[in-house]
Amino acid sequence: MDPETALELVKQGATLLLLDVPQYTLVGIDTQMFTVGPAFKGIKMIPPGPHFVYYSSSSKDGKQFSPIVGFFVDAAPSEVIVRKWNQQEERLVKVPEEEVSWDMKTLDKTRQVILEAGPRKSEERFCQAVKSLEFDRYLGPYNLSQYGEWKRLSSYLTKTIIKRIEPIGGEITVACESEMDKKSPKTSIERALDAQLGTGKFSASTSVDQSKKRGCYYTTIPRVIKRRGMEGKELTSLNLDKTELLESVLIKDYGGSEDLLLGELQFAYIAFLMGQSLEAFFQWKSLVSLLLSCIEAPFRTRSHLFTKFIKVIFYQLKYGLQKDRKESNGAGIAVSSLLDESWFSADSFLHRLCKDFFLLVQDATVVDGDLLTWTRKLKELLENILGWEFQQNSAVDGIYFEEDDEFAPVVEMLDESSFNGVPAA
Repeated sequence: MDPETALELVKQGATLLLLDVPQYTLVGIDTQMFTVGPAFKGIKMIPPGPHFVYYSSSSKDGKQFSPIVGFFVDAAPSEVIVRKWNQQEERLVKVPEEEVSWDMKTLDKTRQVILEAGPRKSEERFCQAVKSLEFDRYLGPYNLSQYGEWKRLSSYLTKTIIKRIEPIGGEITVACESEMDKKSPKTSIERALDAQLGTGKFSASTSVDQSKKRGCYYTTIPRVIKRRGMEGKELTSLNLDKTELLESVLIKDYGGSEDLLLGELQFAYIAFLMGQSLEAFFQWKSLVSLLLSCIEAPFRTRSHLFTKFIKVIFYQLKYGLQKDRKESNGAGIAVSSLLDESWFSADSFLHRLCKDFFLLVQDATVVDGDLLTWTRKLKELLENILGWEFQQNSAVDGIYFEEDDEFAPVVEMLDESSFNGVPAA
């Protein structure tokens, strides 16, 4: 990249200024993670839009790490986001008003610029110093080659969704989540997170005050539909097909917006994978289970939603299951992804639901073309990476059909009326 282009990206992009972060601390943004060195002061050239920032404090030798703490930001062009390390609490906090701390002699020029600027708030002073490029040599560049990957993971994430879901204070960490969420872990990922709390530098019970235990404001997804006066057989049928429940949740909790639901699905997945939040995993599982348990919605009332949904989880799993993913500065060695193959056993909830959904698509008489395409891609991804098999005990294997197969579904491109909850003619 030539100097002029780099300078323009620095000026137009947002900057995350991180002050006094100890060496060996792990700091991540989106799909990138860094190990803090002695001169590290933050990250520059961040594209405008939503991002997830997360970090893990380290022991002095850089061999032990505390549970990850993360927070979402919605960066505006040229915005400077300032955080300062609180040594006592071992976390990043907003800069107190009128506090300016300089720990490097090389920043004497910047100190002079700020002192001459007059009595403004500390954060404003730091922002001006960043825009004057006084911190530029201490800022690591955002790896723009990985931005496309992040955009696919956050395509429905907006400032509105972040504000709607994030906890009080904005910090997401398993150490501050409800004890209820950490009881009786059933999967390897839950056991791994639970073990991390017990063996890390500090445990949730000792490092976090009980009054600070707070979680995200996720939408409550009922597991079972109950209705007075309805007989057992009718209730069973209602709960086998979650289409009616999906419609109810969409109208009641999302104002009918499919994109808000998908945004929450992405919020939960990011907080779960990057932030290692158990609460986020449970919400992601609830939303995925709700959608994959619908029988009528994918083909009649919500074909467009299901096309978008399958595309979302395709990219989520494609990223989460990447092998040999390289983190910036080798940070991945210290905090490896918990989304590994051992979690996806053949009897997992996702395998069972995907198998049923693929069979549903196979047996459907009419299928939207885009939905069929993305369902095929998801099936191939799971087969190739996890070695899952979706044999349906019939002459027809999964959702693969020859063009002249008499049992193949009719592929139909649905019009916009079908995308708004109106059954296709």
